[in-house]
Amino acid sequence: MKNQPFFKRLGFALQGISAALRLESSFRLQCLAALMVIIVLCWFRPPLIWWALLLLNCGMVLAAELFNTALEHLIDHLHPTLHPNIKITKDCAAGAVLLLSMTAVCVFVAFLIENVAC
Repeated sequence: MKNQPFFKRLGFALQGISAALRLESSFRLQCLAALMVIIVLCWFRPPLIWWALLLLNCGMVLAAELFNTALEHLIDHLHPTLHPNIKITKDCAAGAVLLLSMTAVCVFVAFLIENVAC
């Protein structure tokens, strides 16, 4: 599978995003939140630094959720029974998504404070 042409690799990536959209309600909710952030950015038209910060946060949350989904599916396939170490692995991955989501909310609140208060 190594050294595939770019468009073939792009297809694999898009299939992964599509699978996450179909299978993961958390990913769909996070995509909706990212869309809402984009709508708010279009409405307020803030300086470009806010666009960069907020879109970077959205991208990191979505990417973390994709990593979490991939890890969960791999683990469930390789070891379908419950195991304490597997639980820790899954919980840590979910915790990473939660931390990124919380920081994204904090950045969005800072944006709102600066742009709504003005």
